[in-house]
Amino acid sequence: MGKKNNIQPKLKSMRPSVRRAGIHEYVERRGRAAVEDIAEKFGASVETVRRDLNLLAEQGRIRKVHGGAVSLGGEGEGAFDERLAKNAQAKREVAEKLARMVQPGETILMDTGSTTLFCAEALARIRDLTVITNSLRIAHVIAGAGSGSKAVLLGGTYRVGNDQTYGPRACAEIAEYRPDHVVLTVSALDATGAFDADHEEAELARSMARHARNLSLVLDHSKLNRTAAYRICDLTQVRHVFLNHEPDPDLLAALRAAKVSVH
Repeated sequence: MGKKNNIQPKLKSMRPSVRRAGIHEYVERRGRAAVEDIAEKFGASVETVRRDLNLLAEQGRIRKVHGGAVSLGGEGEGAFDERLAKNAQAKREVAEKLARMVQPGETILMDTGSTTLFCAEALARIRDLTVITNSLRIAHVIAGAGSGSKAVLLGGTYRVGNDQTYGPRACAEIAEYRPDHVVLTVSALDATGAFDADHEEAELARSMARHARNLSLVLDHSKLNRTAAYRICDLTQVRHVFLNHEPDPDLLAALRAAKVSVH
């Protein structure tokens, strides 16, 4: 106890620029850090840490997520347009595989993501679809395709950058629909299930998965056997996984044991 009391005043008197540099280094080293952990580590209030994280995010040094921050090279996925450019050909291959499963006139519930945006471009060729989504970009692609398809946008809180809606209202609206397919993209997939790096996106994806009769995951090889913070679903909830190439033997065995069709 005596040692802690001797250190705490020193931490609290730390200059803001020094504290922010230390926070940046701490997040970079850990990959992800919660506000409360940072506050305890640096002897600062939660409000002070949130202000520091806001400034570091504005400077492009970290990325803020629900309850904390992630390293730009860690579990966070980065800006949407950066993700869109990464593994683009692999995502197109995944999208084409998904499109071959969908029939004209069907209803699809789809979440936001770079891979699902590629999927929307492939689905735009199919006539008379109804695509329900929280992504403005996906809605724009479907509604502007000229194929007679309709885009339905979920309400909720709007997030700039990803151009998406999220939150309790969006989650509640999902229960109003009975889609033929639910299509989700994920940050990570391993033998224990599917995960997302963002709290709000994971919450929405969980709501979609709960109302899915036919749940499909779309992802490229870079998401396989990775870790991310927030669970979306177990493999037993999934019916199809669309990939650009076959997973490693252990993951493939886990998918087959869960009766998941791998495409």
